[in-house]
Amino acid sequence: MASGILHRAMVYLGLVDDDYEEYDAYEEPQTVGRPGPRSYLPEASDGGGAVAIRTLPRESPPEPQGGGTLITSRPVTGGASVRPIPSPVQSAKVHVVAPAKFADAQEIGDRFKNGQPVIVNLQSADRELGRRMIDFCSGVTYALGASMDKVADQVFLLTPSNVEVSAEEKRRLQERGLYRS
Repeated sequence: MASGILHRAMVYLGLVDDDYEEYDAYEEPQTVGRPGPRSYLPEASDGGGAVAIRTLPRESPPEPQGGGTLITSRPVTGGASVRPIPSPVQSAKVHVVAPAKFADAQEIGDRFKNGQPVIVNLQSADRELGRRMIDFCSGVTYALGASMDKVADQVFLLTPSNVEVSAEEKRRLQERGLYRS
């Protein structure tokens, strides 16, 4: 046994050639069904059943979030990579919501998902509703990769990632007491 371990160590170090008699013969895989890179079925050398490998259809590349376009590039390594290109920043009119109940969160979420900035005015909301609405708004902005800013006391501006609030719109909100610079 010691000579077997010593022989394997010498083979590993490259001091002697390995004896190939111990290894099974290599068998070429046979194609099954339509020829393709993943449709091979190896022959069973021990008489047992062979396992078939089925090919999966290629999926189309994912759609970018935020309406951007996709660029597919092939790096030197040969693998494909897909990355979103940011859409141009657009200016939009801000929608103002003063929620009276938690069901008003749906209006905030719907407007925000459609790419419209939303002001959430919690000045007249009770403490519990205000806390729940802030939790909802921060979750929706995080999930969509957007931003949430406190613009006045108990007033929050939710801005989608591809939208910028114009200076004119900020002045209009400031006149209504909903935006501090």
